Amino acid sequence: MNNARTPIAATDHNIRTADVIIVGAGIIGLAHAAHAVVNGLTVTIIERDHHAVGASVRNFGHCCITAQSGELYQLAQTSRKYWLEFAERAGFWAAESGAVVLARTDAEMAVLRELSEAREPGQVELLSPAGTRQRLGSAEAGLHDDGTRQGAWPGIVGGGFLRDDLRVDPRSTVARLAEWLGRQPGVELLWNTAARGFSQSPEGVTVQTSRGTLQAKQVFVCVGHDVDYLFPDLAAEHRIQRCALQMSLAAKPAGLNFAPAVLTATSMLRYPAFTDMPAAEALRSEVEAKQPELLDIGANVMFTQRPDGTVIMGDSHHYHRTADPFLDESVTTTLNTEIAARIGQPLEIIQRWQGIYASSDVAPILVRDVQPGVTVVSVTSGVGMTLSFGLAHRNISRLY
Repeated sequence: MNNARTPIAATDHNIRTADVIIVGAGIIGLAHAAHAVVNGLTVTIIERDHHAVGASVRNFGHCCITAQSGELYQLAQTSRKYWLEFAERAGFWAAESGAVVLARTDAEMAVLRELSEAREPGQVELLSPAGTRQRLGSAEAGLHDDGTRQGAWPGIVGGGFLRDDLRVDPRSTVARLAEWLGRQPGVELLWNTAARGFSQSPEGVTVQTSRGTLQAKQVFVCVGHDVDYLFPDLAAEHRIQRCALQMSLAAKPAGLNFAPAVLTATSMLRYPAFTDMPAAEALRSEVEAKQPELLDIGANVMFTQRPDGTVIMGDSHHYHRTADPFLDESVTTTLNTEIAARIGQPLEIIQRWQGIYASSDVAPILVRDVQPGVTVVSVTSGVGMTLSFGLAHRNISRLY
């Protein structure tokens, strides 16, 4: 490991130099910067906006570790370690609160049962209805006059607790990490600075930006779904699309505090660890028969509670090369009605927004050296927060 902080020499005093340049100050870019600086490398980060406004702040704040499989699972577990390490270093909130999958049918429990048996003991804990409510901080409720259960989390037959999942606050995490990086020796963070082109130089790579010229030994381009703005041929080859999501924020529900992320049957139809299970086929058939409207909008009905008690809710999935900004209110209504029914009380919606991330049917991750010293990095599967620090660790480790 190289612990020396020695910027590369510059032939022009107007050219900023560093060991590493990061293009993009979302969570993928900042994770690369964080790993670089703690390993003794000087870093310049450029970001075209004045602060992060993309996928890194529009998501659930759920690090979905357990539901990954194969290579993604290994990266997610590495990422988990470094999420916790950098939360301590940078002072942002990260909770080892896990996730709870609500089950309302035997088909849903069957998928959870198979995943629990496939994983190490304790990683996926099967829950009774009472155990599910307990994990979500809700005591057993009483009965209505007609004998039905009242209170929070109605209609469940059980659930599953995903031990290794983490929670962060998407509205504050990236900003806190950027602030911490900006205080580190050897780091320069340039906001409102756009990359315009890349060329080779005797010192490594020259980056032309809207604020002048930069040079580095290595450049990581971490611009999420906007790869096509800089490298359209690569984006076309990897078939990158923009996945647009509809999401909402609800005011804190009265008397309800839950630490874990909450997933549902539609979540089990999207994440690979669940879909790898033999019982997933029967679950899909059940959802198609009972709630086809959820599949029609590509729903992942899930929700998380932020530290201030507000609840992030979503989401739908629609794919475009360029996403129109207009939200379909019927989609949002479908999602929010379903979530209110899962929680067991009406919700006051205080914000709505369009999420967006890179998606590809070629591969879930794009890491490509487009020229010597220039590497494009994009998570093209909607789990950028989950994989960010693990992927960055792997890429930065190759530099020393």
